[in-house]
Amino acid sequence: MSIGFVANLIGQAVLQVLLMAAPMLGMGLIVGLTVSIFQATTSIQEQTLTFVPKLVVVLGSLLVFGSWIVNSMINFTMRIFGLIPDMVR
Repeated sequence: MSIGFVANLIGQAVLQVLLMAAPMLGMGLIVGLTVSIFQATTSIQEQTLTFVPKLVVVLGSLLVFGSWIVNSMINFTMRIFGLIPDMVR
């Protein structure tokens, strides 16, 4: 097991985490931006107005993308378990 192998494995793990978090973060970003534009155009300066829509959209996107996230995590874990014999040598 070399340093390059470990660095590649860590890079793949970070990329996997980013891919799993991207749907929720992206939807939250879009909703937050939309609510912020709405607040700027209507001069409503309520700080808690963005919280509820973001929460609903993030939970909804978790429900929609949840099976994909779990399958992606399972596939990555199976690849890691498949690499165990290479790590021992």
